[in-house]
Amino acid sequence: MKNQVNIKNRKASFEYELINKFVAGIMLVGTEIKSIRENKASISDAHCVFIQNELYVKNLHISEYNNGGYANHEVKRNRKLLLNKNEINKIHGKVIEKGNTIIPLRLFINEKGKAKLEIALAKGKKIHDKRQSLKEKDQKRDIEKIKKQL
Repeated sequence: MKNQVNIKNRKASFEYELINKFVAGIMLVGTEIKSIRENKASISDAHCVFIQNELYVKNLHISEYNNGGYANHEVKRNRKLLLNKNEINKIHGKVIEKGNTIIPLRLFINEKGKAKLEIALAKGKKIHDKRQSLKEKDQKRDIEKIKKQL
């Protein structure tokens, strides 16, 4: 049975200009991974921060597991991201630059059954950049309509 967990942050490409992507593991407790496997998570409000040279994701909403009982987890706690030292140093160096931030793009489960978070180093877009993105999106849609008619 193939697991179909693929939770995306749809606002990310509209709000930010993506510079570099990384895939990180997440430190989770037992009931959190069970909720993720049921697609009960949201990364739309999440962002990543450095706390004592370690990368954490904040505001990652993972709903409580129905059969969790007293051992259920906190819904919005800080979760440590697992990256190697070179990747952490590379990201930390870029985040220090003004205007750069780290945002989660996608939460998924890999072939081995581990929860992974695809994160991106990003720079916030200005209003005129967002308008340009919308224009390009509309143009692509119009071109696709014309192709289908032919």
